[in-house]
Amino acid sequence: MNRIDEKFAELKRQGRTALIPYITMGDPNPDVSLSLLRELELAGADIVELGVPYSDPLADGPVIQRASERALKHNITILDCIRIAKQAREHNVNLPFILFTYYNPVLRLGLERFFELLVEHDISGIIIPDLPFEENGPVKALSDRYNIHLIPLVAPTSDDRIAKITASASGFIYCVSSLGVTGMRSDFFSGIDDFLASVRRSTDLPIAIGFGISTSEQFSHFSKMCDGVVVGSAIVRKIEEATPLLMKDGSRSDGLVQVREFVRQLRG
Repeated sequence: MNRIDEKFAELKRQGRTALIPYITMGDPNPDVSLSLLRELELAGADIVELGVPYSDPLADGPVIQRASERALKHNITILDCIRIAKQAREHNVNLPFILFTYYNPVLRLGLERFFELLVEHDISGIIIPDLPFEENGPVKALSDRYNIHLIPLVAPTSDDRIAKITASASGFIYCVSSLGVTGMRSDFFSGIDDFLASVRRSTDLPIAIGFGISTSEQFSHFSKMCDGVVVGSAIVRKIEEATPLLMKDGSRSDGLVQVREFVRQLRG
């Protein structure tokens, strides 16, 4: 078992649903990202997705695109994101970490070296949204060898691919709540409940849902059907709103509190 398995087992015993925030590493700068990881743990997060900023984020909506642009102004690389995870451990952050990255930075780093670094820096899982299930063989083989979960994305359009995707999955299944890119939504497609039930029938692994969830009411609704709920754009937007405070030493603590309290209230 790695940290993700242990966390879901703990939550199952407690009858709780995992709150899984996503933040873009380096937004608004690397030091603030490190501080935000501490705040997320204080806010009651269970697992955190560490987003690697990317110049062409195909799966991300405008909020996370802007966050990537802000981070890339600091020349943040995938190596920097991995190092921030290690720094967080040195500051006693014990949350399981999942690296959310597109495939090109992984290829440039080299697959073997990439997984070695994940182990060295205590990252428990990876999500690669532009790596199709049918083409993930080399990455999946290394993820199994290094005990790093390759978290699959399953969309409402996956249909007969759902069983194939979940059959070889580990960690948990990430269910995409809506068609299109990430971003906050007030409504979800009408077949979402049936879709989640279909995924549930196909696997014994925990299932989590993400893309578009932004309020405590939505968290509560999906908590009844899922083992985990991912909140990304809403948190990234709150960070964006707090950036004027976060970028100044004298007001940074006020900005961190704003983000912490927003994440805390997601559980209602």
